[in-house]
Amino acid sequence: MPIDVFMTQLSPTMTEGKIARWLKKEGDTLESGEVLVEIETDKATMEVEVIEEGTLHKIIAAEGALIAVGEAIAVIAEDDEDVAADYMPESAGEAPVLETTATADIPPSPKPVAEAIATASVPVPVEAIQAVDMAAVARAANDKRIKASPLARRLAKQKGINIAALKGTGPRGRIVKADIEKAAKRGIHLGASQSFMPTAIRPLPTGPMPYHVDEYDAIENSMMRKAISRRLVESKQQVPHFYLSLDVEMDRLMDLRAQLNESADGAFKLSVNDFIVKAVSKALVDVPDANASWTDTHTFQHKHAHISIAVAIEGGLITPVVRFSEQKGIVDISNEIKALAGKARKGVLKPEEYTGGTFSISNLGMYGIKQFQAIVNPPEGAILAVGATEERAVAENGQVLVKKMMTLTLSCDHRVVDGAVGAAFLNALKKHIECPASVLI
Repeated sequence: MPIDVFMTQLSPTMTEGKIARWLKKEGDTLESGEVLVEIETDKATMEVEVIEEGTLHKIIAAEGALIAVGEAIAVIAEDDEDVAADYMPESAGEAPVLETTATADIPPSPKPVAEAIATASVPVPVEAIQAVDMAAVARAANDKRIKASPLARRLAKQKGINIAALKGTGPRGRIVKADIEKAAKRGIHLGASQSFMPTAIRPLPTGPMPYHVDEYDAIENSMMRKAISRRLVESKQQVPHFYLSLDVEMDRLMDLRAQLNESADGAFKLSVNDFIVKAVSKALVDVPDANASWTDTHTFQHKHAHISIAVAIEGGLITPVVRFSEQKGIVDISNEIKALAGKARKGVLKPEEYTGGTFSISNLGMYGIKQFQAIVNPPEGAILAVGATEERAVAENGQVLVKKMMTLTLSCDHRVVDGAVGAAFLNALKKHIECPASVLI
């Protein structure tokens, strides 16, 4: 039978993808491992390989098309299979609205849609509504007897898969781990088009702008820009931020940096940011309560410092992660940051290279910014905003001295990091920066 190819979830936050380029054309023979299509996600442009061999029967989604996760993008015909020319997968084309689908397939329910979502067997956060098959959620609300193993339910929740839309292969149709993994791999039933959403919860369309058409350039929002917008709005609305600022003396660190770079004779070149990353790693070891993440049921206190570094790229920013930074030397950290930043600017970071951070650093000092407040990157509990190093007049022992100073601002999620914990972390960080030899030990 024909093999439907779906838009697959290629990053943890992806709800839709744009077809960047087809590497195969209709009628081409497909072999496992070949690149079938390039898809622009909210993080990068990624290659999707052929996982089912055969012939590319039909391309449904043209280049440039924006497709929801779980929607069909192509059809593959198995060897020697005759597929009807008008064959279309169920997820392709204009899907019926939820009300129509409910009338045809689902017993009427007096519950409003919002209540149905809240009582579905798989809890669905409001912010993820566009990424869920709404018809399947409604079915789940009316049938709580979905057969699934506890492990399958847990995996489905972690991967954002609606088990109500899956057919189990276990005993008596029970949904098992293998069903979840297969759905995650192929992108089956992870999402639905906006036509599945009732009007009451669809995004409001953007109205005409109050500007003359020749007074602006309309730049289409990229997948990354949309993801940044969504995550930052969610963070500011849902995370109770508070901010702590501290000034640190940089004279010793700047002197040590100059000496190390001079002695390296071109073998490496350390930046101020490299020292900050290593000092943050040491401070997180000193104050482990600051190295924490929030979930609705547990607070995760992390045993290692996986530092997310904010990197500005064309069209937005991304946060590649330096893992186990507390175990690495400063030269290794410097080289790794350069490599990750280079891959980020080329758009070739792998998901494992920009996910799983436990603490973030955003440095605008190179732009001359003295001080700013960064937005927490959930589920991380805190982010450090790093300002510029500048000469300031400082009062010390009754005298006014000129010293190199930097302002650090810690943004905290108050659910995870309390004021005393944040203050203890900043003071530990100050100690390592003002006595920079400690970062070399």
